[in-house]
Amino acid sequence: MGSPSAVRRRRTDMLARAERAEHADELFAVTSARLRRVVAFDAAVWSATDPETGLVTAPMRVENLGGGEHCAAYWESEILEESPFAFRDLARAEVAVASRRHGSSRPWQAQNEELRAVLRAGRRTWGVVSLFRDRGRAPFGPEELEFVAGLSAPLAARLRSFARPADVRPAPDAPGPGLVLFDASGRATSVNEEARHYLARLPAGPSASSELGVRLPIWIVTAALQARACVPGQSARVRIRTADGHWLVCHASAMSGPGGGAGPIVLVIEPAAASDMAVIVAEAYELSPRELEITQLIALGLTTGEIAGRLFISPHTVRDHVKAVFGKVRVSSRGELVARLFAENFWPRRVRTSPDVPRYRDRA
Repeated sequence: MGSPSAVRRRRTDMLARAERAEHADELFAVTSARLRRVVAFDAAVWSATDPETGLVTAPMRVENLGGGEHCAAYWESEILEESPFAFRDLARAEVAVASRRHGSSRPWQAQNEELRAVLRAGRRTWGVVSLFRDRGRAPFGPEELEFVAGLSAPLAARLRSFARPADVRPAPDAPGPGLVLFDASGRATSVNEEARHYLARLPAGPSASSELGVRLPIWIVTAALQARACVPGQSARVRIRTADGHWLVCHASAMSGPGGGAGPIVLVIEPAAASDMAVIVAEAYELSPRELEITQLIALGLTTGEIAGRLFISPHTVRDHVKAVFGKVRVSSRGELVARLFAENFWPRRVRTSPDVPRYRDRA
């Protein structure tokens, strides 16, 4: 890895370059290139994750693993098989990094040694990383694991910042919900035209072929896989940012078959509503649960006094929270706040209001 001073310089350079990245795909590319100079590896997978559900989402960067044709099998193993090395367990571990030597001959495990890391900010995971070494190379050492662990929080914070609203064009008119049907084995069996519309808007990335004349992005496949792993009555959900900067949400649910056996999996794709984006926007701006609650009430048009009465707190406390929110979001008025957080390019406006209450009011 080099001398301690050289390693520190490279870490400083790596994080400085990460701060200049303009989007997550660029962040993954520049970090991977610089990380390879400190922690040698032969292949890598970098992916953003939904911070609430932990499922992988766009973008995903695959390096030196062919065309990503084994990604579906890789994530099927990750979701459906028990393993102490699973990302979901690593996300809750005290140290966000681990490594293992593969003993399997599965196609995606031609690389014998794998280092895994979760990119974690606070209690949320914003990305996952797998670094691979070919057979015959030395395993990842303690110093290398420690170095990668030290990148977890700053890289997660940078990923989190990309969830803030971007200056994009208004969202196009959306059709009805998109539907993709999978059989009990996970094979896609039908898709409607609305789903084809949404799938065409997703960014480039690893995908799985289907018999439907459309390739299914790995983020869609993993949502369906997670639905197979859920207990009856639960569903899997992942939010995906489109290539033009808008947000979609995918819900996948496993149905029951004859005699209570495994039935098909129904996946619904549609534009993300305000309720779908609440956790992401709160985390992106580092809002506390109370600050998010007050922000949502501001969007409903409530005054300071009305918010205080609704939440059983004093108007002075409400004003303190509003001031803190303004500072975090970098706005100076309620109108700016609502425009920033609830604009059509971020949260489609589906907030219910009573007929006599405006969207917001810039007064106490």
